[in-house]
Amino acid sequence: MSKHDTRSDPPHSGSSIEPSTDRTIVLVGLMGAGKTTVGRRLAKRLGLEFADSDFEIEKAAQMTVNDIFATYGEDYFRSGERRVISRLINGAPRVLATGGGAFINAETRELMKDQSITVWLDADLDVLVERTARRDTRPLLKNGNPEAILSKLLEERTPIYAEADIRVQSSDGPHDTVVDAIMRALENKGLLRA
Repeated sequence: MSKHDTRSDPPHSGSSIEPSTDRTIVLVGLMGAGKTTVGRRLAKRLGLEFADSDFEIEKAAQMTVNDIFATYGEDYFRSGERRVISRLINGAPRVLATGGGAFINAETRELMKDQSITVWLDADLDVLVERTARRDTRPLLKNGNPEAILSKLLEERTPIYAEADIRVQSSDGPHDTVVDAIMRALENKGLLRA
């Protein structure tokens, strides 16, 4: 299944799990950190709907993220991204995976910090390089050496991602290990309902 086949999942069906939080949990971090894969599993664990902002943007624009970047530029994309994220955050609580640049935009970041629980999936450069090499769908990696671009983005964006409520290491191991770490962090901060 490709990354863009479907990214809005209903709460885990057949489950009597009551949603564990009344706020949307937003996953932030660089491309390749595992936000979509981890987000799906976290949503299932919490009994919440899952959504991916890039998929929702593509659905609204009837264009791929690559095409939006190529046709209209990054500023146009970020404006649409902010509107979509605002709509998703203001709806029912869910787990929301966002694009790597969403949290970097000051207005979008403030919206997320004010109205949701933000979780930074922090991954080492080698993990990011290996994961992003699997698909050719990253507009920011198309013009140059992907490892050099990711290294620069990691250096520039780390202080901003560090503003998230929670930081969890996303390693090359099983995704459920990352989900477990997020669950522990949410519990430790008292962000889940008993």
